[in-house]
Amino acid sequence: MEREVLDTIKGKRFADVVVKNGSFINVASGEVYDGGVAITGKYVVGIDNLDDYIGPQTKIIDADGRYITPGFIDGHIHPESSNLSIKRFAEAIFKHGTTTIMTDIHEIGVVCDLEGIEAVLDEGKQTDLNIKFVVPSHIPFAPNLETSKGQFNSDVIKKALERDDAVGLSEVVSAYVTAGFPDLEKSMAQTLKNRQTCQGHMPETTGRDLDYCIASGVTTNHECLSTEESLEHVRKGCHLMMREGSAARSLNDSVKVITEYNCDSTMCSIVTDDLHTIDLVDRGDLDDALRTAVKAGVDIVTAVQLVTINAARAFHLEREVGALIPGARGDVLLLDKDSLEVVQTIAGGRVVYIKDEFEVKYKDTVHSSCLLNTVKLPKFKKEDLAIHVDESATSVDVLGMRTLDWIPITIPQKGTLAVKDGIIQCDVEQDLLYIAQMERYGINGNIGKGFIAGFNLKSGAIASSIAHDNHNVIVIGTNLEDMEIAFNHIQEINGGQCVVDKGEVLASVAFPICGLMSDLGAEELAAAKKVMIAKTHELGSKIPIPFMFLSFIGLAAIPSFAITDKGFIDVEKQQIIDPVLEVR
Repeated sequence: MEREVLDTIKGKRFADVVVKNGSFINVASGEVYDGGVAITGKYVVGIDNLDDYIGPQTKIIDADGRYITPGFIDGHIHPESSNLSIKRFAEAIFKHGTTTIMTDIHEIGVVCDLEGIEAVLDEGKQTDLNIKFVVPSHIPFAPNLETSKGQFNSDVIKKALERDDAVGLSEVVSAYVTAGFPDLEKSMAQTLKNRQTCQGHMPETTGRDLDYCIASGVTTNHECLSTEESLEHVRKGCHLMMREGSAARSLNDSVKVITEYNCDSTMCSIVTDDLHTIDLVDRGDLDDALRTAVKAGVDIVTAVQLVTINAARAFHLEREVGALIPGARGDVLLLDKDSLEVVQTIAGGRVVYIKDEFEVKYKDTVHSSCLLNTVKLPKFKKEDLAIHVDESATSVDVLGMRTLDWIPITIPQKGTLAVKDGIIQCDVEQDLLYIAQMERYGINGNIGKGFIAGFNLKSGAIASSIAHDNHNVIVIGTNLEDMEIAFNHIQEINGGQCVVDKGEVLASVAFPICGLMSDLGAEELAAAKKVMIAKTHELGSKIPIPFMFLSFIGLAAIPSFAITDKGFIDVEKQQIIDPVLEVR
């Protein structure tokens, strides 16, 4: 601990900042009472007898009766999924009270390895955001089923776990744990030896499979979708990260373990996982989730604990962040009592946001060269994207996948499609469209192809260089001509997303940082995305955030099917399968 902090506590100097005259939510004791907090440097020095900490140079902040809480903690988030560079992301979430994030920045690692992750973490150090690094458990996510540039194995992970900001192992997939993947077991053993945590990625994991994962050392899960699944996790001692993000909003179901089953809420926290830029601007961040929890019947103290100390507890960091106690980081919020909106944010002892005004504006970063110029696609012709069969064929039976419209989980979709000159034709009436993914790192030139339903495009194509968890370029189209233009446009803008119809690019957004992120501010980027989404809706799609849904269709770890550069994937079997069932 810094000497000036201890000297302040001893009474040898005054505090730098004192926040007083508020309703102090003490998440450590579970109480609310009149009070405040004193801060020196980046740390809390006291919460009692505040007048004793005030000297001539002390900055006094009058809470004026508002709630005083710790800064919010997101225990599982991929900031790159907002498509904002880390500095712009920090500015955006300060408005909503988030001051600490636990993140693997996994997507950066997919594109440019540990070097890229460390470059982004270095950029983050130039902000007041407290970033804790949860080391990716493996890259690529499905090694035999996709191509990515980044490669993480137990040796890389061991090195990364030694970083001062490393707090655990991220996205430990239950199927890989129960299958006994040797390299993953080695990484988990190293993590536990370091007294760090193994953070689970365990969709639809119950019964003995869940028991096996917990016994193996996995301590959390952010993938529960139902109350029943959530309840089983809490009862078995697995910390429940209730997800309320953009791609999945499960809080209203998961929170019933507290409101209806009266489970110990310390076993729960709220996370966002993936947060769309538009949602961040229009709805908020964890502040929005806090309001949702209160509306669901959670009392205000418990709700604040769910976004502060409980998240810290999941990483054994509750003495460092998440509570306003002596020696903890000085992250303080003022919340309006009626609306629960963030009025002021203090991050590490520094005021960063007050009433719709950002008190900090970070300089643009000269990004590391490893983060730039990462899209290396050849020029495509439409024939490259087609699925060919014998030229004598007239029709085929196919197995495609349909995305659900509320969460990007896929289910089987069969159909019969016409064949013309040996090329299978899309059918917008059946909503069976082409989907393809192209390896974009200049490694092998793979193209995986299949059929997708659920996006309901009636014309045109959409494409993106964001495709979990390989971030190859992915495209959906009603015709091969527009798909070709969309693919090639992504190359021209060096990564991003676009909408094409009748040979014209209707809208696009460039993501020059890893093909994933932009240096635009949150509001400017959100506005550009709204235009692109509106154009997609004009083409027939009814999915509110089609590009975020598209990004998950390439993920070979979420049921039931996926498309990667290597082909059409049966996720349960972890196999590449032929989408063509029968040729006539």
